[in-house]
Amino acid sequence: MAGPPDIPHFPRPAPIDGYGKGGFRFAGMSHRGSLLCLPSGIWGWPVKDAADISEENLAQVFADAADIGLFLLGTGGEPAMIAASLRQRFSEMKLTLEIMRTAHAANTYNILLGEGRRVGAALIAVD
Repeated sequence: MAGPPDIPHFPRPAPIDGYGKGGFRFAGMSHRGSLLCLPSGIWGWPVKDAADISEENLAQVFADAADIGLFLLGTGGEPAMIAASLRQRFSEMKLTLEIMRTAHAANTYNILLGEGRRVGAALIAVD
């Protein structure tokens, strides 16, 4: 399981039903802010901008790496890159990393989740 059990989270993967206005809708609920969508569940993610992405705030992803084949990184409304050291960390963990705008990442996540693929996503909230 990613993260301490006392941190609120949705305890299983679920499709993203909607996004925008600074948050997401999934599983009949809404969440304001960014999300980590992992095989162990859906978690709030404190990242507001792609420049804030770090190994520390991706620790839950790396903890679940054995259950993820493809990881989608939604960078908000604009394309962005992450540090070479983080790309290297994904490679070391044998995680395929795809970086794209949040809208594309959420849609791709839904398709792959629906196909039963081993997928995870970090989605930066967009307005």
